[in-house]
Amino acid sequence: MIRKITIGMLGFMLSMNLMLKASEGMWIPALLKSLNESEMKSMGMRLSAEDIYSINKSSLKDAIVHFGGGCTAEVVSTNGLILTNHHCGFSQIQSHSSVENDYLKYGFWAKDHASELMNE
Repeated sequence: MIRKITIGMLGFMLSMNLMLKASEGMWIPALLKSLNESEMKSMGMRLSAEDIYSINKSSLKDAIVHFGGGCTAEVVSTNGLILTNHHCGFSQIQSHSSVENDYLKYGFWAKDHASELMNE
């Protein structure tokens, strides 16, 4: 019985794998409109290429931050709050930590704007 289930699951996974198709290549933001917009729309994308990248207008590109020698982040609030990977903020988290408040080990949650820890 277990063997039949295992064979059935393997068959299902293999058939699903055959239905998936990766879209290969590098999509260059400045060329999205001319090279990729119709393909993006056919896959269900609702944003226009200009909503994603516009050199002269506000677009999604303006919400992506680059800092710390290779880290990226997203602006997630009108107050400049960013969301990034743990390793990108490690030194700042460490600078706020102490023996009593080990934010690297236990994390930190600000209950309100006034209790946020500011970075320099």
